[in-house]
Amino acid sequence: MSATTDFGKLGKSAGLLDRARIVAQPGFNRWLVPPAALAIHLCIGMIYGMSVFWLPLTRSVGTACAADMGFVTYLSATNCDWTVASLVVGFEIGIVFLGASAAIWGGWLERVGPRRAGVVSSVCWSLGLAVAAVGIMQHQLWLLWLGMGVLGGIGLGIGYISPVSTLVKWFPDRRGMATGMAIMGFGGGAMIGAPLANLLMARFHDASGPGVWQTFLVLALVYAVFMLGGSFAYRVAPANWKPDGWTQPNTRRLSAIGHVHLSQAWRTPQFWLIWIVLLMNVSAGIGVLSVASPMLQQIFAAPPATAAGFVGLLSLFNIAGRFFWASISDRIGRKATYAVFFVLGIVLYAASPWAAHSGSKALFVAFFCIILSMYGGGFATIPAYLADIFGTQFVGAIHGRLLTAWSTAGVLGPLLVSYISQAAGANGVPKTAIYDTTLYVLAVLLVIGLIANLLIRPLAQHHFMAPSEVAALQADQGPRLNEGGSFGIGLGGFSPGVAAAWLVVLVPIAWGVWMTLSQVANLF
Repeated sequence: MSATTDFGKLGKSAGLLDRARIVAQPGFNRWLVPPAALAIHLCIGMIYGMSVFWLPLTRSVGTACAADMGFVTYLSATNCDWTVASLVVGFEIGIVFLGASAAIWGGWLERVGPRRAGVVSSVCWSLGLAVAAVGIMQHQLWLLWLGMGVLGGIGLGIGYISPVSTLVKWFPDRRGMATGMAIMGFGGGAMIGAPLANLLMARFHDASGPGVWQTFLVLALVYAVFMLGGSFAYRVAPANWKPDGWTQPNTRRLSAIGHVHLSQAWRTPQFWLIWIVLLMNVSAGIGVLSVASPMLQQIFAAPPATAAGFVGLLSLFNIAGRFFWASISDRIGRKATYAVFFVLGIVLYAASPWAAHSGSKALFVAFFCIILSMYGGGFATIPAYLADIFGTQFVGAIHGRLLTAWSTAGVLGPLLVSYISQAAGANGVPKTAIYDTTLYVLAVLLVIGLIANLLIRPLAQHHFMAPSEVAALQADQGPRLNEGGSFGIGLGGFSPGVAAAWLVVLVPIAWGVWMTLSQVANLF
């Protein structure tokens, strides 16, 4: 029996998870949907904060493993410490399974709706952390990889794409802003989770260990509560719904004239051009993130505390860029926004060695803050880009397929950066110039992305489904509306309930920003 079939049975008898049960009724306020998406993304975004556990886990036993220990023996060895490299493998497995699960189950998500997908994501992510906790407690590396990498990665992929289709249908007038709000949460997850994990480890640390497995269990419980709450708060817009008084503007920007089926979308040149666009943007950005701390220490002889502040500042711009650039794309179009990313990014990457050699740390930091804002903005803008090209009926599933570019970039970017910088060091290049070639190569990646973006054109008519085919697909998805309903438009639609929903997610974000700014102060 396939995994898709297994997921399809989840909650079927109860009916609470059925898509038809969560079609919004007139009077529902669409501004309740983004907090639901944020609740899930803020939790799964902790995958980027897992590095806080690496050093404590490398010191839990106090004895290094023998150099000649076999791989299989190492996976279950209880008498020696793990290395950082072996722990990072768990993170890498998680990113690979993120892309794979998003691609495999994207079509299933479109059929069953965001609530059921959110529940599956909650179970996989929280259960994965719990299994990883058992692995840490028993000192079994294979269990850590299974929990954090495989189960957690499946939860990441399904959870990441769960709100995309829902949000673009609720906000046809602000697609970029809506998806930017949700995906901003994925970038902010580590900003909240990492300092929380440090506090928990300090609380649980004792003579028996560093308190990591206890921290994993607490996080699993907290995340389960938040993610399930977000999942059950989801509502989907009735088919054909649009905001009262809003009409599709006449524009020369890319704009789908209908809906493209998932099976057809990934066979078009446009899909693969956007795949290259995402691959190049993410490879360059994630490559920088992988060496941000050592790069500042080697170029400017900065102390570790200052380098940590640099990483924290990059995280803030990564998060802010997801909302800022995605909102800008609603005004200038997605293709133009990505053109800005690539042109400005090429200039900044190529100019960064000059800033480094001039001794201007402030200018160097400013360059990379802008670069990381566009890295985050690229993630947030891509769902709206897909909706512009392929329509909204299968946009979540298409987005899932596209995320294989992210998995590829997660390997390509760090490998390129580490290989080129290590080769430069081996050839006697001074530390202050060791990243020059790396930055130029990253600029070349953006040139490739720019060319791919410029080649993207609107789809021809024959790619789109017939209206009768679309109607048949929507027949089992609940009520249909031919006109707009009173679902709340703009900020004027806020109510005490909406304010409470936003407070649930904004309070943790504000705490995370405060903790990060406290760390950023070390830069100055």
